[in-house]
Amino acid sequence: MSFSPYGLIPLPWWGYALVTFVTIETMFLGVTLYLHRDQSHGGLILHPVLRHIFRFWLWFSSGAVTKEWVAVHRCHHARADQRGDPHSPLIFGLGRVVFQGYELYKQAGSDPEVLRTYGRGTPDDWLERHLYSRHSFGGLVLFILGHLLLFGVPGIIMIAVHLAAQPFFAAGVINGLGHAVGYRSFEMPSTATNLVPWALLLGGEELHNNHHAFPRSPRFAVQRWELDIGWLWIRVFRFLGLARVRWVAPRPHLERRRRELDGDSVQALFTNRMHVLRAYARRVVLPVCRELARREPHGAVPAGAPKLLIRHPTLLAEEARSRLRELLERYEVLRRVVEYRESLQQLWSGTGANQPRALAQLRDWCRGAEASGIAALREFALLLPAYERS
Repeated sequence: MSFSPYGLIPLPWWGYALVTFVTIETMFLGVTLYLHRDQSHGGLILHPVLRHIFRFWLWFSSGAVTKEWVAVHRCHHARADQRGDPHSPLIFGLGRVVFQGYELYKQAGSDPEVLRTYGRGTPDDWLERHLYSRHSFGGLVLFILGHLLLFGVPGIIMIAVHLAAQPFFAAGVINGLGHAVGYRSFEMPSTATNLVPWALLLGGEELHNNHHAFPRSPRFAVQRWELDIGWLWIRVFRFLGLARVRWVAPRPHLERRRRELDGDSVQALFTNRMHVLRAYARRVVLPVCRELARREPHGAVPAGAPKLLIRHPTLLAEEARSRLRELLERYEVLRRVVEYRESLQQLWSGTGANQPRALAQLRDWCRGAEASGIAALREFALLLPAYERS
């Protein structure tokens, strides 16, 4: 009996492409739902059966070890873009992270200190100890043999595309380009960006900036015009009783008829603090910069001034910090805008411990902003009581 070069299941060219696409997307789904949202951050609780299905498929199709992946990812969040971040483009360079991201992952995942510090709470059952972790590449061997048996010679190309997908897209594109290009909805010490607003191909991981802003949230889409395909799968699994969501990132609700600050206002602003800072940038920083540029001689206010003012200070290079200092020294209105933003952020540190004191400070802040003589700042202060708890 002769063996067909096209294996046991001959397919048209598009059939091979479809099978490869499905295996890769299922692998990405396991990464984002099981390894990332469930195991690493705990905002999503998958049913034990679904957990094991994903754990098996990731072992079978990628050789991923849960404890290693989770430990490296938690380490990345704990030290984002600082010394010790296992795959920061700021530290290793964008090219190395994009094209050698998998090697950086394996290097960090083999560090006993990283595993001990950040790998707690991951599976430690008999299958994990004797199969998935001990023989992490055993699944890949079976995956390759299965493709060759089922699809023959075309299976070689299918295997090559599949094996290149996770190291390049998950480790390289998200951890590399996801800290270099795209848009930033929220400013924070991390350089994370959203690659696209409609995250369809990489399980939702394209919304990387949103995730860094709200790490525990299993819903990565924060703005109403964003789409996270991973969240759509979560809703399906939740409907079937296979998933439970513990917490999601807030979306601000504004009741514009509210004019008075109270204890709920303090809590609402704390809960929505990332949104409040984003609103401050759009409603205060940008309008003040535009008004200043109109008043000053042409070219006196650099075109990059808004970016310098909005960007998180820890992410500015020394030259940028010097330019920012010059701007703040030259224009009092910009200095006051920055000071009011910093003082607003300081209020949140005392919200949980002493809410009455935080409320009094917030009222003082709003009175000062309204009397500042800066129209955009006054309007922003009048908007703060409208924030409601989600």
